[in-house]
Amino acid sequence: MQQKEIIKIADAVPRLEHLRFVSPVNWQIKEGEHWAIIGSNGSGKTLLTDLLLGKYALKEGEISYKKDGGEQSVSSVVKSVAFKDIYSIIDTQNSYYQQRWNKGDEQEVPLVKDLVTKVDAEWLATLVEWFGIAELMEKQVNLLSSGELRKFLIVRSLLSKPRILILDNPFIGLDAASRIVLNDLFVRLSELDNLQIVLVLSNPQDIPDMITNVLPVYQKQLLAPLSGKEFLANKELQQLLFGYAETEISNISTTYIVDNAQYEYAAVLKNIHIKYDNRTILDNLNWQVRRGEKWALLGVNGSGKSTLLSLICGDNPQAYANDITLFDRKRGTGESIWDIKKRIGYISPEMHLYYLKNVCCLDVVGSGFYDTIGLYKKYDERQRKIALEWMALLGVEQLKDVSFLNISSGEQRLVLLARVFVKNPDLLILDEPLHGLDIANKRRIKALIEHFCGKDKSLIYVTHYQDEIPDVVDKQLVLTKKSLC
Repeated sequence: MQQKEIIKIADAVPRLEHLRFVSPVNWQIKEGEHWAIIGSNGSGKTLLTDLLLGKYALKEGEISYKKDGGEQSVSSVVKSVAFKDIYSIIDTQNSYYQQRWNKGDEQEVPLVKDLVTKVDAEWLATLVEWFGIAELMEKQVNLLSSGELRKFLIVRSLLSKPRILILDNPFIGLDAASRIVLNDLFVRLSELDNLQIVLVLSNPQDIPDMITNVLPVYQKQLLAPLSGKEFLANKELQQLLFGYAETEISNISTTYIVDNAQYEYAAVLKNIHIKYDNRTILDNLNWQVRRGEKWALLGVNGSGKSTLLSLICGDNPQAYANDITLFDRKRGTGESIWDIKKRIGYISPEMHLYYLKNVCCLDVVGSGFYDTIGLYKKYDERQRKIALEWMALLGVEQLKDVSFLNISSGEQRLVLLARVFVKNPDLLILDEPLHGLDIANKRRIKALIEHFCGKDKSLIYVTHYQDEIPDVVDKQLVLTKKSLC
């Protein structure tokens, strides 16, 4: 029996030249197919799905959706969930990065359940049960972790019962248990009538068993589609997509990574207690990070990792109500937030979320010298040289004049990582730093971290993937999720 065509892109050429592929785009999804679009960062995966969603005007070609002999608008039947869609939940224009930690500033922030009121209550209850997010429904939206936000985004997109659901890197930011749950859910969802799933992935290991077709994307070219099994068996193709040329990491000027700061402890936290309303996040936590120590900070989604890091980075006002010493100086003894930040190189999913600046990527990297989200003081020529060298090491120097908002989320993550290193920080705090990166870039960044973190550099590294932890890490702190009380 011949499969019915559901959606088709035929000879599509975007009107704007910088949005075009090497050749006109042709692709179709047929009934019963579940696709994985896979390729490296910047290869064109997001561009393709945006094209499918009708976000770009076409110079040539067409995109059509067919059902029962008639046609409907693509937007009415295709839903998409990507990291950037968190913007639609959290009002980043009228809130600020540290607001999550400032109790009293969020009176207008809705509860999660308030965002899903006019829906099929029975279907909502089913999805909440499937995804195990009943507890999240009573939380204020801006208190959700990155992983929790992703779960809710997927649930919200399914409420409208789309014909096609596009999920961009759905596994990133999820702990091991949540990834297993999501994999099982994909199987369950693939068995539903009138729902087909398209996953956008940067790692072959993330391809679930329910995927029937794989579309490789390479340097803005759509390669020949394969079945899921054929792709996973084709190591030559995977090498083409994700081949890693060893970067000469050691070529970075040693003047940029000198260990010149004098301190015994990067951080000392004693009897830390953090509570919001009836939820205890951290209770009687004690932790010391000596100079030169390399730590992994681990724990399930919602266990308090981001809250703990906010205390160290100076973003959480509850630091003043707790016993915290940073770089041998007790908090609340006259130091400014900038005294703290200038010694810390920090990246997190939350920071990425709030970096909504329509400035060139070189200026984003340059803002790392001043610890600002946005560039309010111009870097000098020496700093410009340093910024360009770090961008080259991370493979994004060619983006220096491109707007930060016009590159993929994976490329944005690489630019923000360059921003971390430019000021030669004493302490690196890397919260899911490989979030959204392809496997080649993950290897590149791990090598860079290991080279940067010499004898006296301190490191706190957060991840849900054990194989992403740099080899220099030899200590770990594991947080557990507290119950409501």
